[in-house]
Amino acid sequence: MTYRQRISLFIFIDSCIVLTAIFFSQFLVGGTFNVITFPIVISSIVILLSHYFLSFLYKLYKKAWEFASVGELLVIFKVVTFSIIIAAIVQQLVVQEIYFRLLTVTWLLNLFFIGCSRLSWRMIRGTFINKTNNKNRTLIVGAGSAGMMVARQLIKNNEADLLPVGFIDDDVKKHNFDILGIPVIGGTNMIEESVKNFDIDNIVIAIPSLSKKELNNIFLECAKTSAKTQILPMLEDLMTGNVTVNHFRNVRVEDLLGREPVELDIDSISDYITNKVVLVTGAGGSIGSEVCRQISNFNPKKLILLGHGENSIYLIEMELNESFKNTEIEFIPEIADLQDAEKMMLVMRIHKPDVVYHAAAHKHVPLMEGNPEEAVKNNIIGTMNAAKAARWNGVKTFVMISSDKAVNPTSVMGATKRMAEMIIQHMDMESKTKFVAVRFGNVLGSRGSVIPLFKRQIERGGPVTVTHPEMVRYFMTIPEASRLVLQAGALAKGGEIFILDMGNPVKIVDLAKNLIKLSGNSLAEIGIEYTGLRPGEKLFEELLKEDEVHENQIYPNIYICKTSEIYLEEIEELISTYSQLERSEIKQKLLSLANNNLIPIPKFSTTSV
Repeated sequence: MTYRQRISLFIFIDSCIVLTAIFFSQFLVGGTFNVITFPIVISSIVILLSHYFLSFLYKLYKKAWEFASVGELLVIFKVVTFSIIIAAIVQQLVVQEIYFRLLTVTWLLNLFFIGCSRLSWRMIRGTFINKTNNKNRTLIVGAGSAGMMVARQLIKNNEADLLPVGFIDDDVKKHNFDILGIPVIGGTNMIEESVKNFDIDNIVIAIPSLSKKELNNIFLECAKTSAKTQILPMLEDLMTGNVTVNHFRNVRVEDLLGREPVELDIDSISDYITNKVVLVTGAGGSIGSEVCRQISNFNPKKLILLGHGENSIYLIEMELNESFKNTEIEFIPEIADLQDAEKMMLVMRIHKPDVVYHAAAHKHVPLMEGNPEEAVKNNIIGTMNAAKAARWNGVKTFVMISSDKAVNPTSVMGATKRMAEMIIQHMDMESKTKFVAVRFGNVLGSRGSVIPLFKRQIERGGPVTVTHPEMVRYFMTIPEASRLVLQAGALAKGGEIFILDMGNPVKIVDLAKNLIKLSGNSLAEIGIEYTGLRPGEKLFEELLKEDEVHENQIYPNIYICKTSEIYLEEIEELISTYSQLERSEIKQKLLSLANNNLIPIPKFSTTSV
């Protein structure tokens, strides 16, 4: 219905109501069918004209009556009351008498019938037009402004497949009250019971101000039910119309870390990146590519994308060129092998970077157990080549990405990462370049993470394979890990190993259960299978050794560990002899050296094969 058609309809309806009300009032007051008299005709014309004028003045005909509330009823009250007052004034002027009883009854009838005519559309829409038979019964967690906004949109949006049937809120003052006709059932401890009692299909978490820890606690309650759990987009986006209730997103694993992300000191990072030349090794990897994205936000002069795999470097170069096409950043791809010392020296000499982020490494624990010589070549020799090239070419800051597996390592990968840390710390002692390392736990969504594996297993219908029911790990997101790397460069004084306060470790089996739940499946449908620890794996990961503990934070949520023993001579000797050792011997030497349990490395004559 067009706006003109709508106004015409309302004018016709109001005309019928006003005329019927005044003549019926005369019948009730006078007790006679002789209702057409001069005072009544004059009063009818005045009330009718006043009603039209006041309706346009108060925009009564522009109201969306399917969503009528107290505000709209107040407008009707003003229009009807003022039109009756005007009629009383005209009666006094024309016939020198005010018919109080007649006007009072007319006022009541007008108020009642005009109000009913408007509210009836809301009742008809709610009863007949908004079909609820095929909608999913929905529980809204949060009865604040965001929750009410969600409920309103779900009620008015006939295309939405969600029907709000109850609120959950920990504010006891709201309990047992109705909001928009929807009951506030109780606190978050009532979620499981409410899902059963109200036959809930969906749960929407509508509290944008939730901390990560609070969200995790609520989701754990939701996970006890069979209902699908979703979360509200940012409240600002909902208010501005950028997203609607049709854009509820699923709760993501990173929402459940129970720890707020580390924030950046933007000014300090800008000082050493903006208008500088920055080089990233392993730029095509999951961590390296995100480091490149984060760096680009600070407008470096040039960003050198160094990697061994041409396809991954090509992809990140294309992405950055597209994302930052309106900037003057120069993105330069370099295909190079860390093990090629001459090529690393050449790249550093050509580009003269101010800052180097060393993200390239072999990180897959079981694969490195079977190929320890490759871990030595890439993680140890490659790091040494990159560090020496940086030192010789006057790089100001060199940041190496390490791993929590470097602490008391039981794997080849962890041992080589610990030795890479030793190399970095030694380089800092004899160079003007500030060499630092950043150590963190598992990264959600990285290529070596369990998350992609679990998701593929769930898509195939399960089971999800977990190595051990007691295995725990620290987790962080890729963007958060990359921010920590950037912040470390800004905080670097030289020789430090930076560690993020990663909160409480997460049980891998709990992570698997949450992923199954987040996928919309039940644990019974997918199942979990325990496969046993893989070679080199530990049940528990650590971020600090006992002799490295330094309690003071140097930045919110960031710690620095003390320097432990550095065995550079032994590392160099291992590098010169590893190719002549059996794989089992390489592994033994790596673990012994990384754990400060030195075993003499056999000397080989120049004639040895």
